[in-house]
Amino acid sequence: MNPLQDVRLYLLDMDGTFYLDDHLLPGALEFLSRVRRSGRRFMFLTNNSSKNRRDYLDKLAGLGAQVGEDELFTSADATLEYLDECAFPREMLLIGTPSLEEQFRARGYRIDAEEPKGVVLGFDTTITYEKLTKLCNTVRAGLPYIATHPDYNCPVQGGFIPDIGAVIAFVQASTGRLPDLVVGKPNAMIARAAARRAGLSVEQLCMVGDRLYTDIALGQNCPIKTALVLCGETTPADAARSSIRPTVTADSLAGLLRYLD
Repeated sequence: MNPLQDVRLYLLDMDGTFYLDDHLLPGALEFLSRVRRSGRRFMFLTNNSSKNRRDYLDKLAGLGAQVGEDELFTSADATLEYLDECAFPREMLLIGTPSLEEQFRARGYRIDAEEPKGVVLGFDTTITYEKLTKLCNTVRAGLPYIATHPDYNCPVQGGFIPDIGAVIAFVQASTGRLPDLVVGKPNAMIARAAARRAGLSVEQLCMVGDRLYTDIALGQNCPIKTALVLCGETTPADAARSSIRPTVTADSLAGLLRYLD
């Protein structure tokens, strides 16, 4: 029996699952094509908040993947949805890349307010010691503190670079505080938001990714199927000793093609 036969929407991680840097991983484009031919759908669901939606769509197009606006959802998108719903202060400190800053400004947020009333931490590949100091001081003041996602490392060609989780640990060491909320995977709210956008129930979704503690742990936090690919952060040894179990495991997206027949 095919354990993924009832899946109607595949949620695809990007870094370490679909590509590394500017290189497609095995089976990437064929997987998209086969999903479409099977009458199912896909949606890229990435925790990486260092780029905004337009940047991601342009990158995917440059790699040969024609992806529509409704086929991409990021932790930054989910964070902005949450901030709007809970009436988060418009005057904030945002720690993020220029790309992320652009996305927040477009939604009407003042991202470097003189007297911020809240702080949002994204994956900032342009971070400086000055930014870290400002972040710690703002968090130490007891203001609302949100992080877009929890990933410790981001896989790149040849290894890893520190992700937002490393900065969260830095801030905790300095201030004694963890974020009040971490929005991205494995928080079930991002899967529910994706399901609402697609007009489906979460039971009809499958999360495909390379990280046990975010992508696959999502399956423990809401009733969603999961597919682990071993071409990014997680090694076969990691998967064997982990208590977090995916529905299926494959070397790459190429190995998942058989579930689409």
